[in-house]
Amino acid sequence: MIGAQIAMEFSELQAHAVAKPRKLSQWAESGSVGAAILTQNGNIYVGVCIDTACSMGFCAEHAAAASMITNGENIITKVIAVNSEGTIFPPCGRCREFLSQ
Repeated sequence: MIGAQIAMEFSELQAHAVAKPRKLSQWAESGSVGAAILTQNGNIYVGVCIDTACSMGFCAEHAAAASMITNGENIITKVIAVNSEGTIFPPCGRCREFLSQ
């Protein structure tokens, strides 16, 4: 029953809840993409992208993975990424490689 509950909780809403675009400064924005990672232990970690004028930002999946690692986990069961309108899309190639390693 707990597995079913976790599956119900892990949806695009987890990622969509954090995908809220906002301007951080003249050169940076965040939140146009939100991501959620479900781990083997049943925990969900979310993150948002940070886009910078100098291209030194990072993807939402990277932010979610950093939170997961910070909390001592590293086995991913599911990943989802959504834009601020709630459209689900696959992680980019860079994110897929990063998460697989």
